Amino acid sequence: MSDEQQELNLRELSFSQSVSYYFDKASPFTDCDPGLLNQIKICNSIYKMHFPVRYGNEVKVIEAYRVQHSHHRMPTKGGIRYSLHVDQDEVMALAALMTYKCAIVDVPFGGAKGGIKISPRNTPVEVLEAITRRYTYELWKKNLIGPGLDVPAPDYGTGEREMGWVVDTYASLNSNEVNAYACVTGKPVHLNGIKGRTEATGRGVVYALSEVCSYQDDMAALGLGIGLEGKTVIVQGLGNVGYNTAKIISTYGAKVICIAESEGAIYDKNGFDIDAVLAFRKETGKILGYPNSTTLEKNSDALEMECDILIPAALEKVITEENAPNIKARIIAEAANGPITPAAEEILLQKGVLIIPDIYCNAGGVTVSYFEWLKNLSHVRFGRLQKRHEEGSQRNFISLVEELTGKRISKERADLLIHGADEIDLVNSGLEDTMINAYRDIREFKFQNNVKDLRTAAFALSINKIKNAYAALGIFP
Repeated sequence: MSDEQQELNLRELSFSQSVSYYFDKASPFTDCDPGLLNQIKICNSIYKMHFPVRYGNEVKVIEAYRVQHSHHRMPTKGGIRYSLHVDQDEVMALAALMTYKCAIVDVPFGGAKGGIKISPRNTPVEVLEAITRRYTYELWKKNLIGPGLDVPAPDYGTGEREMGWVVDTYASLNSNEVNAYACVTGKPVHLNGIKGRTEATGRGVVYALSEVCSYQDDMAALGLGIGLEGKTVIVQGLGNVGYNTAKIISTYGAKVICIAESEGAIYDKNGFDIDAVLAFRKETGKILGYPNSTTLEKNSDALEMECDILIPAALEKVITEENAPNIKARIIAEAANGPITPAAEEILLQKGVLIIPDIYCNAGGVTVSYFEWLKNLSHVRFGRLQKRHEEGSQRNFISLVEELTGKRISKERADLLIHGADEIDLVNSGLEDTMINAYRDIREFKFQNNVKDLRTAAFALSINKIKNAYAALGIFP
């Protein structure tokens, strides 16, 4: 096949075909039997449903999906997306990405995904609730939801509120199920959710970037210094993931100089106060016109501006072969799923751009969802059993040090040393450890196997981990 034919083929790939393309690209770097590769690659179960819902004085038929990509680990896990762009191809792609994502960060789930073809912004709350509850009922009827079967979570267009409706519906249908609250993650804390879940994906992106930028040789090759401090950042999307990524990365000393949203983009070379921008958008309905900022004519212009780090945090396919030649960022962190098309990636790699792939970069959400699932199964809040014991031990140790040295430790320093781990401390610590270790594994695999890019290395490593899970079950040698 000529280079021109390959480029044409890459341009024509759908989202799910793009994921399969990355899989095939990584397969030669694995030690898997071809038959097992086929099993890992395909979606095991695809369920498309239609159901009626009353919308004012009329009845509308709702189109919805649940795809379970892999059952090598149970339960399957994946979010529920509300968008007018939802279709079977998109949900299949996202379910496959979840399989590889869970394997990369050593979370013991198979991949799944759900979607409902609606506009959450233009649908009344009472109708959204009715749709969510009916969708949950449809999943329950087909045995596609449950703590040990399939555990949904929030995704684009959904959040804590919708997950609260899901768990309430499931619990009412399973009144004797002691683990009913483990049927879904991303719930409000007062409904047995977990602290830190809302910001987990964005925080995970920052932990990933922090680790990536800690390698001097890698940064020198990009013409950058180590660490995040002082680096310029552009964030596309100010939803949950984009907002939390931008806010948290600012605390590391990076400057978010440009923010893009559906209505347009704003720029300030001195960096933005992210909370102030969000407050302005809530007040005015848009980010445009934010004080002392420059407005860009098109939100897509933000992607092509000069910066150190570009973070697409909205939807898939925002960087294509048309705008990839104009991308000036030296690092792209895929906070969204599939924001770069395969054709665009080839262009970016030739330019020497470091791409942190979605199956690793945005795995913070499913990692903390795993912690929430464990919390729901154990019926104990993290930190409850050890916090006071830790503080007592630290207090005794400080008293001993003061007694032996004859010196008094200040109250501020003592309080810092005595503090026992709360749930949020343990969640963030576990998330950081997960993201650090996962990147080290990917980077080591890349260099040991002479792999060209991080995405191929991540896919290959993920495939090998799934193969090992099958081998442990005795299904494949």
